[in-house]
Amino acid sequence: MAMEVAPVLLERSDPSKLFCEVADPQERGETEMMVSYLMGCRQKQKLMCQQLCMLDNMMELLAELKSPACFLNDPSPKATESEARKRWKALKKEYQDGLLEVETLISSLQERSDQLQERRDRLETLVLTLEQKKEECQAVERIRKKKNQSVEKHVSLQLDESLLSAQQALHSCDRQLRQLMMENDALQSRLDKCTELREQLWSCLEATQGLTQYRVTCVSPSEMCVELRPVCGKLEPLKLSVTLNHQQHFHLQVFQGTAGLLEETVKGPVEQLSAALLEVMQHYVSQGAMLTEVQALHSRFAIDWRPAQRLLVFLKTASVVCHLEVGEGYPSGGSATLLAVRKDAHDLDITTLQPPSQNPSLTEWLEYLSCCPDV
Repeated sequence: MAMEVAPVLLERSDPSKLFCEVADPQERGETEMMVSYLMGCRQKQKLMCQQLCMLDNMMELLAELKSPACFLNDPSPKATESEARKRWKALKKEYQDGLLEVETLISSLQERSDQLQERRDRLETLVLTLEQKKEECQAVERIRKKKNQSVEKHVSLQLDESLLSAQQALHSCDRQLRQLMMENDALQSRLDKCTELREQLWSCLEATQGLTQYRVTCVSPSEMCVELRPVCGKLEPLKLSVTLNHQQHFHLQVFQGTAGLLEETVKGPVEQLSAALLEVMQHYVSQGAMLTEVQALHSRFAIDWRPAQRLLVFLKTASVVCHLEVGEGYPSGGSATLLAVRKDAHDLDITTLQPPSQNPSLTEWLEYLSCCPDV
């Protein structure tokens, strides 16, 4: 807006348009001649006006005289002014007043012209400064646009790269999803097979129900923990772990616990699982008398039964340890024998140690050793 108004103000304040100056030398000469002519005419008119005034005064004076003698007797008549002279003086005074007013107006106009010229100079300076600022702003705007274009181009490239990366990641996710779906199908197939094997295992366990009672303690897709409870109520439950694989084979693990049976592992196809369970149970029941006694001794004495060595370790005190060996076929065929007694890391003489009975059992041996003062 300011740039549009400034040229109009400069044009309107141009001194060449405010004051009419004669630029042509020929016109300037004609003007000077006209001024000289008018000034000469004015002087002539002024002289003629004075002469006419004098003539008019003389005519009035002569008109007032009654006779020529009065003119001679009154050599200095009073000066009187005619109406024309009064009119001329009034016009002269009015002209002088107008001239003074015009000079005053010219002085005021000159002052205002000087002020206008000063303001015009200031306006030109401001316009020049504004144009410089405008050029600087345009240069800054060009630089900013160029920078913005560079930034937009960089951002566009980054967006393209991000889009490409996202598309690649999406394709990778699709591949992984397909692979996971395939793996899921494979796992589902394995799960179906395991479910089938578990059903077969349930069938095997139902086949052994006539000889023993059982309780399933834990079930997973590939493993089942079972407690076998013999018909004889004196024996503790036997804990077993049955693991199935996808090759239709089982892995039977017997845990010793407090049952006293030797830990063992049985492997084979699923079809032989029932026979393996029966064999384990028969072996457990065949040692029922001995294991029942060992299990009963666990609740009375501090003992450690080692079925692999058929060795019973009795901890009488913190410093006295007794070792007893159990023979094959015990208690019907074999016997329980005291092997050693260690006290304070030294072996004691056991030749004199013998319970009252001729063929003592494990219970009699432990009762005797726990009460014997020599041990």
